[in-house]
Amino acid sequence: MPASSKRALQWLSLVGIIWLQSISGTNTNFPAYSSQLKHALSMSQLQLNNLAFASDAGKLFGWFAGLAAVYLPLWLVLMIGSSLGLVGYGLQYLSVTNQIPTLSYWQIFCLTVLAGNSICWINTVSYVVSIRNFPHHRQTAVGLTTSYQGLSAKIYTDVVGALFSINSTKKARGYLLLNSVLPLLACVITSPFVRGIDEIGRPYKNMDAGFVIMFVITIVTGVYSVISSLGLLVSSSALINNVIGTGVLLLAPLAIPAAEKIRGVISEKWNLNRERRVYDFTIEESGGIRVGDRDLGVKDEEGDDHDDDIVGVREEIGVKKMLIRLDFWLYFFVYFSSATLGLVFLNNLGQIAESRGSSRTSSLVSLSSSFGFFGRLVPSLLDYHFSRGKYVISRPALIAVLVAPMAGSFFLLLNQTTLNLYISTAIVGVCTGAITSVSVSTTQELFGTKNFSVNHNVLVANIPIGSYLFGYLAALFYRKEGNGDGKCMGMECYRSTFVIWGSICCLGTVLALVLYFRTRKFYSR
Repeated sequence: MPASSKRALQWLSLVGIIWLQSISGTNTNFPAYSSQLKHALSMSQLQLNNLAFASDAGKLFGWFAGLAAVYLPLWLVLMIGSSLGLVGYGLQYLSVTNQIPTLSYWQIFCLTVLAGNSICWINTVSYVVSIRNFPHHRQTAVGLTTSYQGLSAKIYTDVVGALFSINSTKKARGYLLLNSVLPLLACVITSPFVRGIDEIGRPYKNMDAGFVIMFVITIVTGVYSVISSLGLLVSSSALINNVIGTGVLLLAPLAIPAAEKIRGVISEKWNLNRERRVYDFTIEESGGIRVGDRDLGVKDEEGDDHDDDIVGVREEIGVKKMLIRLDFWLYFFVYFSSATLGLVFLNNLGQIAESRGSSRTSSLVSLSSSFGFFGRLVPSLLDYHFSRGKYVISRPALIAVLVAPMAGSFFLLLNQTTLNLYISTAIVGVCTGAITSVSVSTTQELFGTKNFSVNHNVLVANIPIGSYLFGYLAALFYRKEGNGDGKCMGMECYRSTFVIWGSICCLGTVLALVLYFRTRKFYSR
């Protein structure tokens, strides 16, 4: 395959990953319909918390996806993951719509675990392909594509709101239906080109232009997402317009592989004509058929003086060796006390908003999704900027900077105003998204690329553990302050929870600083 075609496919794989990440976060829209599901199935707050935990519990088995990515074709890994989601959410949808016998609570719990595990398969393929296809820009590629997962809840909320805007029960059904179908459809569309590309030689300058364009498109997408989440785009068909606008912005990155293909065709024709002219001139001068001593091929279509540094890794280690490292456990509990806690807050956002008398749960979920999108994007922007100057950001230090505002946002929630609820939701969304994005690069840098797919899935196993512990704690306080029917209204429902969560974030900041001091020599290189 010509180098130009490989480069076009390289960019096309990145576009495919963006699409996959945009719809893979099916668990992030749970808060938008959790209250409706709670009433429809007559569940208690503890049972509802267990369902939120079940969605995260699928990550306990995420290492299966890591192993599959090593031994199976990546397209097959994608199809397995999307099929698990189809079964997990699809059977719940059929039960809620009475098309099959009503499922018991524990059957729904197990199906939710299965659906949560499906996300790991799609994410693993996305990470692996980003790292393989962009070895000289892997942090930038991973961070940029991961940012789009923060857009998932926004996309699902807009689509469901446009299609099921009247009946809240139908909204819950709509989320389950879309969660089961959209990932499968995206995997079928992208599986032919979301794959590892053979080595295409040295990096070339046009890569910079591609990433700049990609960043511009991504930032515009994020701004549009935030504005529409805040309700500033008002019209009689605002939600439908939001869906169309987001769809256009998701298709916009296709311009990059298309431009690369056109550039490659023009370059190949120019090189072919140049070779023919030199060949004819040589024959005319020498009377022979020797083309000449110099190489007529192009070492690099954009020049051979461009040399990006590849950020190194401390060493390549496997899971067993990683689990006995103090750095891993520091890293584990830093993530546990920050990103995991943020995800628990977002999972409980529906009940938190309801307890404070707010009826705009969908708006809050959309807002957290939009700011989470920007949060995931910021690390890749920093990576790209500092890599131009041959510098590397210390990931643990960046995580410490991100955890501190989360602690403040939880304490801010002790104030009853709706404005503080929105501000805190935005802060948690940004910081959680950024830490989630940074963690991908941190795992690869601290423990190596070779076993990344398994190592990172072991790390994120802390999410279901935290989801259960933090969520269960919140549910206990909720039930304690609630009335006889299990429903709680007022600030007291989550006051103690916010104090504890804020304190845990403070601890996470300290642990991140300890990890920074232990790894600063590595990052100083």
